[in-house]
Amino acid sequence: MCEGIGAWNISNIPETMGTQNININDNNNSGGSGQQSVSVNNEHNVANVDNNNGWESWHTLWNYNTGFAATRLFHKKACIVHKMNKDAMPSLQALDALVKEKKLQGNGPGGPPPKSLMYSINPGQVNDLDKFGDSIVGMCKGIPTYMAEEIQGASLIFYSEKCFDANILWILNISFCGETVEA
Repeated sequence: MCEGIGAWNISNIPETMGTQNININDNNNSGGSGQQSVSVNNEHNVANVDNNNGWESWHTLWNYNTGFAATRLFHKKACIVHKMNKDAMPSLQALDALVKEKKLQGNGPGGPPPKSLMYSINPGQVNDLDKFGDSIVGMCKGIPTYMAEEIQGASLIFYSEKCFDANILWILNISFCGETVEA
């Protein structure tokens, strides 16, 4: 989770560009998660989340046009693509509103706990990225890319694979599990 986040820097790009940014900095807090930044591009219906934390850094892209998301794990030199769960993931408009209203400041929005999603990574590499949209192709082209499927219900209790967690602000906690993330 994003406990230990200290200071905030918020900068808004002019709305004519259709993009809003929010940056979160961890000022050397114990257990911190480095820095996260969120960019919402309304023109292209895409949200980007960058988590800069040294070797554990990752980048997530949510493509609301195609309904797919991708996370690039820099330390694994791999991309993981999955269908977006629209019941758990905020809409682009809701995410944009959170950024504009600065609801992500301090220790989180003070609302309900973040939603959690768990995905099982299929071991076979994806050969054709085109169906996921240009933004995901641009992020994952030339990098081993794997498809992941959401694990739901009772399966979560018995799941024993090693997982990589991508916690996005105080909005969503995503776990990617499988041999691709194992050390």
